[in-house]
Amino acid sequence: MKAIGIIPARYASSRFPGKPLAVLGGKYVIQRVMEQVSTVLNDVYIATDDKRIYNTVTSLGAKAIMTNSDHQSGTDRVAEALEEIGGNFDVVVNIQGDE
Repeated sequence: MKAIGIIPARYASSRFPGKPLAVLGGKYVIQRVMEQVSTVLNDVYIATDDKRIYNTVTSLGAKAIMTNSDHQSGTDRVAEALEEIGGNFDVVVNIQGDE
């Protein structure tokens, strides 16, 4: 079974702007999530509309996709990323970037 995870990450949150790049215990919040889910999924992608997030996660070795900024939800962002990734997957997991 091939399972991938996509983490939608937005910088311009209304409640906590910049949360994916906030440092917690010496690591970015998004980095902690990436590291945890990569142990159980075949592939993990970050879907973001922000160059700061894109540049940070790719510098950490993550696969990232730039998405449109007009999505109403993280699920919409995941759907766009999945179209760009293509391929056949048995499972696609929408992972919250702050879990």
